[in-house]
Amino acid sequence: MQVTVGPHVFDVVVDGPADAPAVLLLHGFPQSAHSWRAVRPFLDGYRVIAPDQRGYSPGARPAGTEAYRLPELVADALGLLDALGVEQAHVVGHDWGAAVAWQLGARHSPRVRTLTTVSVPHPRAFVEALRTDADQRQRSLYMREFATPGYDARMLADDAAGLRGLFGGSLPSVDVEHLVARAQQPGALAAWLQWYAAQRLEDIADTPAVGVPTLHVWSDGDAALGRAGALGTAAWVTGPYRFEVLEGVSHWVPEEAADRLGPLLAAHLAR
Repeated sequence: MQVTVGPHVFDVVVDGPADAPAVLLLHGFPQSAHSWRAVRPFLDGYRVIAPDQRGYSPGARPAGTEAYRLPELVADALGLLDALGVEQAHVVGHDWGAAVAWQLGARHSPRVRTLTTVSVPHPRAFVEALRTDADQRQRSLYMREFATPGYDARMLADDAAGLRGLFGGSLPSVDVEHLVARAQQPGALAAWLQWYAAQRLEDIADTPAVGVPTLHVWSDGDAALGRAGALGTAAWVTGPYRFEVLEGVSHWVPEEAADRLGPLLAAHLAR
């Protein structure tokens, strides 16, 4: 379905009874709501809301880098809940979706029943890891490249060889052809990469600790996010907290390890 929030129209997957507890699923780069397809069966009995976020929905693809700053992305999530009549939701995010989810849990806790973040640590833990951990600094170098104007053309060259390379060519659970087809739409990948170009330290540097029940899931095969930030996240959660490590799993957790993430998520939501 399509949901209007301000001047933007978002493509949103909505499943489950309208009066059931809501679960908001926020995807990361370079994916979409489609990335949650193997997790959704574990959420039977909930009202699942999975949007294609700003830049990913063709009707929500504004021009200009400033339009993709984190407060705008958070406002989109809140606007979607408002438009769907949801006062409070279980919030689940992976990758950039986790960055949005952390802000919802930290700054808008009355709207968040539980928080689940996959891969990306609490913003303050991530900033500290970048400051003190050489391994994380090395892992994060790609972010500067992704923020370079015109990088979308490089990723789409040679039948999207650069984009395909993000997945290592050995993850059949990731629907690479689906996301490549979406990325090849005019202006699509350039908009997705604006999330990187729009990063501002001031948008995350004062992120409060999170008091809602929180599950943080990190995989030890993640090429982008190291152990330091994952371990440091506990210091920034004051509410009930559970940390889970998925061994032998890459960054693409919702697709590669839905059979392991799904039960963790279902148990956390039922607490």
